[in-house]
Amino acid sequence: MPEKMTVQGLLDTKGTGLYAIGPDETVFEALKILSEAKIGALPVIKDGKLVGIFSERDYARKIILEGKASKDTPIREIMTTNVSHVGPGQSVKECMTLMTKSRFRHLPVIKDGAVIGVISIGDVVRAILMSLL
Repeated sequence: MPEKMTVQGLLDTKGTGLYAIGPDETVFEALKILSEAKIGALPVIKDGKLVGIFSERDYARKIILEGKASKDTPIREIMTTNVSHVGPGQSVKECMTLMTKSRFRHLPVIKDGAVIGVISIGDVVRAILMSLL
């Protein structure tokens, strides 16, 4: 895999458009965004800063299994707060290593303190496969 393949290259391929949610919004609102955008995770942003991430996995493990209600539960109660992230200059190889080692599928991209995108394991695998063709 070429070492030059970067996160910014992945974001350029995906195009612009960042979906996000605030910590006080409900899980139900987040699920609507995930469904409409056909994505699996949302960065949780407060005052312009990343404070967490909400994923389908969070929903399955912290709403369904704990018997909570999606319409009544704020994102802040179930989001993952210890969020790994990368910068746009990091390599795809670094992302694959981090995602595989830590066992997560979505990785926020931060530049100058602001979330500028999210890459998924699918984006990383696709980039690696394209580099092999």
